[in-house]
Amino acid sequence: MAEGAAATVIGQLYASHAHWLQGWLRSRTHCASRAADLTQDTFCRLLEQPRLPPLASPRGYLATIARRLLIDDIRRREIERAIADICALQSGEANLLTPERIAEATQFLDMVARLLDTLPEQARIAFLLRRVEGLSQQEVAAALGVSLATVKRYIALSYASCLSIMEAA
Repeated sequence: MAEGAAATVIGQLYASHAHWLQGWLRSRTHCASRAADLTQDTFCRLLEQPRLPPLASPRGYLATIARRLLIDDIRRREIERAIADICALQSGEANLLTPERIAEATQFLDMVARLLDTLPEQARIAFLLRRVEGLSQQEVAAALGVSLATVKRYIALSYASCLSIMEAA
């Protein structure tokens, strides 16, 4: 499907199903603004796809994408909360979480997310499997179908990138 034709189809999907999707998300998030953001992100995700598959059930397809985005959003919020808690514990100010400290943690996470987006896909997946999912390097190698040496190289690249933002901060 040509790029212009795909955009037209996505525009039609948006016109037909965006309101429904936003309501569906609102019932799950209990927040109108989060639901609106996730609705927009869902259609942006469609626009980013190289090819749009034929859709027998557009609402089911949209709901699947939105559900995955919602899971990612929940995970990101949990990580933000965990980082804020760790920062508070390390500084001995566990009860002094302020909006400023939460904003700093959020900015830091955004930097890390942008950095991870610059990594090659396999390196990013290896890093996330190792650091977030807690898999061993051997398990990561098996999951990705690459050698242990390649996983070590991916993780080293990821750490080097993380160090670069720590030095810049």
